[in-house]
Amino acid sequence: MTIKHLILKTLLIIIPVVCSCQSGYDLVIKGGHVIDPKNNIDAVMDVAIKDNKIAMVAQNINEKGAKKIINANGLYVTPGLIDAHVHVYYGTKNPGQLMDGPVSVQPDAFSFRSGVTTMIDFGTAGYRTFPKFKETVIDQSRTRVLALINIAGEGMRGGPFEQSIKDMIPRRAVEVAKQYPDIVVGFKLAHYSGHEWGPTDSVVAAGKLANLPVAIDFGLAEPPLPIDELLLKHLRPGDIYTHPYAYFPKTRDAVIDENGKVRPCVFEAVKRGIKFDIGHGAGSFRWNVAVPSIEQGFIADVISTDLHTGSMNSNMHTMANTMSKFLALGLSLQDVINRSTWQPALMFNRPDLGNLNVGTEADVAILSISKGDFGFTDISGEKLKGTERIVAELTIRAGRIVWDLNGLAATEYSK
Repeated sequence: MTIKHLILKTLLIIIPVVCSCQSGYDLVIKGGHVIDPKNNIDAVMDVAIKDNKIAMVAQNINEKGAKKIINANGLYVTPGLIDAHVHVYYGTKNPGQLMDGPVSVQPDAFSFRSGVTTMIDFGTAGYRTFPKFKETVIDQSRTRVLALINIAGEGMRGGPFEQSIKDMIPRRAVEVAKQYPDIVVGFKLAHYSGHEWGPTDSVVAAGKLANLPVAIDFGLAEPPLPIDELLLKHLRPGDIYTHPYAYFPKTRDAVIDENGKVRPCVFEAVKRGIKFDIGHGAGSFRWNVAVPSIEQGFIADVISTDLHTGSMNSNMHTMANTMSKFLALGLSLQDVINRSTWQPALMFNRPDLGNLNVGTEADVAILSISKGDFGFTDISGEKLKGTERIVAELTIRAGRIVWDLNGLAATEYSK
């Protein structure tokens, strides 16, 4: 072999090695404690992002050549949080209402500051009002907004609009769901005050036709319809019962009985595959139900806020605050993250969300845990003390930084 050939061969070996030292990543998050329940990751690792996708999750990623590097030492790095129960059909058409009214909120105003990158609107719009909701809110939001369609044609417009059985038409709801398959993830029934099961069976019929889950905000009948009949006879595995820690003894059977014991039908429903969504809200979370339920082993599958102006300005506050309440209730941080990322993704059949898989859209939350003497209140104003509070330090949506509380990604000011 000639000297010329030896030189060429050496260059062919060396050049790729030199190129590999330049990462070319758009962003590398260094040294954070990564919690990714879907992939069973619970360790200090780095996360690299390129072209708005997760490019790598590993220890000691080479950040040379990266456009931006974030030091997450001492912080937690998780998939972008999923708030699985919100009301974001904000508008001015219906004063005092959730559907196209000012009681709902604008998604981007409340998502990123709490680490949330995906919101699931919980049936604010019905099959008749959903197209406008998509046009005016969903399509205009940087937050990923998915939705349940209300079986009532007008959605959560209040009063007679949510009580009209003749307007609960499964076929119409399914038609809209099939028109927007990337957005619609299920159906909902809410606030029905009658004593018949027809509305429940109508929403379940829609679920069967579209092969999607349904969610029930159990009604306002007085005396209440029996919870065991709902959970064991009307709902299917995969269907969702929201507000399990609510306490309205006159109109709704609580998950605990008069002696504070979790009803056997609740544990039986869990075994059947019925899912439970917190849906904190302004009136649906009481310590007198949550504490004994969790002590006895009944923990809702998904942590969510039931976000609207009434809940955020009373005792719910934010997604991060709601998650912190479950730290105070004794859940581990890993469990809380799981019920705020991967479990809601599974509940709504969206395995592309709630994880840090390589190749997925880069939705990431960087969280800190504040230590102190904190008080967490329920909807009655009763306080449970805790020592930890979750704070959203930085949020990345589709590879772009959309919230940075303390300038983790900023450059230092210099005169």
